[in-house]
Amino acid sequence: MSYGVTPPSTLEEKIEWLQLIRSSNVGPITFYKLLQYYGSARNALGALPSLTSSGKSKIHIFPKKEAEKELRALEKFGAQLIARGEEHYPPLLAHIDDAPPLLQVVGNLAYLKKRTVAIVGARNASANGRNIAQDLARELGRSGFLIASGMAKGIDTAAHEGALETGTIAAVAGGLDIIYPRENMKLYQAIRDQGVMVSEMPLGSEPQARHFPRRNRIVSGISRGVVVIEASLKSGSMITARLSQEQGRETLAVPGSPLDPRSKGGNQLIKQGATLVETALDVIEALERPFDPPDISRIPPAAQEIFLPRIIPEPLTKSTSGELPALAAEKKNLSSADDDARLYVKELLGPSAVCVDDLLRQSRLSPAELNSILLEFELAGLVEWQPGNRVALIS
Repeated sequence: MSYGVTPPSTLEEKIEWLQLIRSSNVGPITFYKLLQYYGSARNALGALPSLTSSGKSKIHIFPKKEAEKELRALEKFGAQLIARGEEHYPPLLAHIDDAPPLLQVVGNLAYLKKRTVAIVGARNASANGRNIAQDLARELGRSGFLIASGMAKGIDTAAHEGALETGTIAAVAGGLDIIYPRENMKLYQAIRDQGVMVSEMPLGSEPQARHFPRRNRIVSGISRGVVVIEASLKSGSMITARLSQEQGRETLAVPGSPLDPRSKGGNQLIKQGATLVETALDVIEALERPFDPPDISRIPPAAQEIFLPRIIPEPLTKSTSGELPALAAEKKNLSSADDDARLYVKELLGPSAVCVDDLLRQSRLSPAELNSILLEFELAGLVEWQPGNRVALIS
């Protein structure tokens, strides 16, 4: 299934996809919007320079030679580049609005189609927490689940180790060739040989702080549910739990002592309605509940034009003149009214993310007009999209 995104049909098209997603200020959401507007990555690449004239800096288009070099390096490493909509792309991940257009994958591709549950938690986990993670992973694996985690120290490592026999998937924040943390060298090799590893970053990319939330949304996105074991209130594991809720996944947590700061996150999730987990059976029963990926019919009609490109891009149509649709910034000189609209939308934005539905209502612009302005802002490096169809001004 393509989930509304037609994958590249040739190597040339895949290279163009890689150029587009590697170009400056083009994240996954903007990538899909550009495909909708211009019909192909090639057309979008041609339009990018004219879309950032009002921004902080000119956009840098990723060179074709660099994209070809990246593909050759992947092949030499033994990895593959899988596009959203292609056969081996993780099915549940394809349903999230900011799914990576391209995933770098090494290992057993067959695992990507298995039912998956994520186990995440503290890096400085207790011995009991590690034992619980390992036992849960082992039992869930024997029950037919693929175990997902982020290959961090502590709970992540224990979960991967418990599932090596039956299958595990590691989503990493850097390139597939970067072992992080270094003490997980043996685990890294074991997962590469016996499991599967995925990343959206190019080979050679060292993990940076901003990469980990993006990695977390892949961990939750590929999974039917996320189990949290030992997590402080302000931790990456709690970010993963929040993302799982926003993605419509099951959120589960193992309770812990109220005296241990590492238990506060999981205990809070349980108070908020997460499933309390004591055994693997608790997880299995929770994941047997009916599950539906995001349903476009639930989105308010007024917001569908903005939301549709992020999940199900509509087929591109040509105008009566035969031209492909394009943004106002490319097709004509902007009028004072356009400038006024831009300024007003910018005033409505701030460093705290705001829902696009609220912007649509308060700006009184049409969905197409607001969508065009926000796309131009993002390409210019002025705003960033956040999960939940929200956008924030970059200070």
